Amino acid sequence: MPQYGFVIDQRKCIGCHACTVACKAENEVPVGNFRTWVKYVEKGTYPSVKRHFTVLRCNHCDEAPCVEICPVTALHKRPDAIVDLDRDVCIGCRACMQACPYDALYLNEDTGTAEKCHYCAHRTEQGLEPACVVVCPTHAIIAGDVSNPQTEIAHHIATQPVEQRRLEKGTKPRVWYTGALSEALQPGAVLEQSMYLWSDRAEPPRPIPPGFEPPPDLISALDVPHPPAWGWHVWLYLLTKNVAAGAMLVAPLLSQLGRAPAEDSLLRVLPEAVALVFLGITMLLLVLDLGRMDRFMNILTRPNWKSWLVKGTWVLMGFGLLTTASLLLRLFDFPNSADVVRWLNLPFALFASGYTAFLFAQCKGRDLWLERGLFWHLILQAVLCGAVVPLFLSHSEPGSVPAPVFFTLMAILNVIWLRFHNRMFHADVGARRAHALLRASGAPGFAVLLLYGAALCALLPGLVTSGALNPAWLSAGAAAFALGALLLYERAYIKVGQEIPNS
Repeated sequence: MPQYGFVIDQRKCIGCHACTVACKAENEVPVGNFRTWVKYVEKGTYPSVKRHFTVLRCNHCDEAPCVEICPVTALHKRPDAIVDLDRDVCIGCRACMQACPYDALYLNEDTGTAEKCHYCAHRTEQGLEPACVVVCPTHAIIAGDVSNPQTEIAHHIATQPVEQRRLEKGTKPRVWYTGALSEALQPGAVLEQSMYLWSDRAEPPRPIPPGFEPPPDLISALDVPHPPAWGWHVWLYLLTKNVAAGAMLVAPLLSQLGRAPAEDSLLRVLPEAVALVFLGITMLLLVLDLGRMDRFMNILTRPNWKSWLVKGTWVLMGFGLLTTASLLLRLFDFPNSADVVRWLNLPFALFASGYTAFLFAQCKGRDLWLERGLFWHLILQAVLCGAVVPLFLSHSEPGSVPAPVFFTLMAILNVIWLRFHNRMFHADVGARRAHALLRASGAPGFAVLLLYGAALCALLPGLVTSGALNPAWLSAGAAAFALGALLLYERAYIKVGQEIPNS
């Protein structure tokens, strides 16, 4: 079986864009999207300036992160080493776009599904070369069987100096470059201007944090846009999921917090009610993000068990079933059994919050999200969200840990994490740049101020003994400050994570 790959000989490339046009025509690529494109980088200062061309595309990786993260096996690695995509199966979740460290995938707005270079498989299967190879006027693109030493591509790789993009990601790419400007192959290594050589930009230049400015004599003169793949659905989902999980993480501890309501009160099911409401909102956000319910059901009917999107879906379903069982048992006066179910639900609540850390670890294209310790960060956030629930319950057992103190402790732990968790980052320059950009956004600092406000609201009723303060209003204020801080941070975390360039 042949093992296909590409060589791009940038010594021959003249930047004519024939490969881009041929690819668009052959594969009906929509306007504004690209499967292969030419990046222009100008190096030097006037009058000694040279323009370098770099052809960028899917690398058909042997360890393709897009294949691993795809929840429905729409992406697959063929026996001939081509990474192909089945548009009839794709659900448009855009996780593959986050996993790819090469910006090789895009969303077709007409079909709502992802698309990418598939090595012109319909031509390759007929013994023809990909359209981009046929049309290149200087034979700068070489395609063929890399495993056969008799082929032109294998001979080129064996005899010519070659390099590959982003080997540190461990994807084992199958595109080799000869004579390319090294900086043009490194994301973020060149300066982006407010406009391009022949046109305005489709989107503004990405922000650059202080200390990460590229050299002034390296300028990107032409490139294609890669807009963010995930928006408000995702950062809001992170919050609602943590509220649901947190309510059930704290539920078994209510008696220890001195806030166990009487068994004849409807408040006895408040943790379950909060969890189910916010779990419902979470699932609604996921469906809305996909656009169609039938696409969501594909995750259940044809799952890729390597994807944490699939594992997370089943964790949420198990969490929802156990939470519902706990609710029903308590409503039908089986409090002891309900308590047992609450404890059994604890690991599901932990992973309902924390599985996103494993999902983000599969997003190799987003350096910010590859943070070490993210699982425990999510758990800390979830417990803070859950600690809001006891604030609205009446006191019961004196001598137990006061709920406001527990809430304040969780708020302070989250403050400490936001202030010092940058030490947990990888040494990768993209991760450092992302964290610097996150700090520059001001979101972590503002979130810390809101968390201090939440702690103050929770403690004030105990500090002021005159009774002039309404505990219910202060509890509501504490909840609003805490959830507002987390929402602000999640929004910045998702937004900034997608502002670090991959091409």
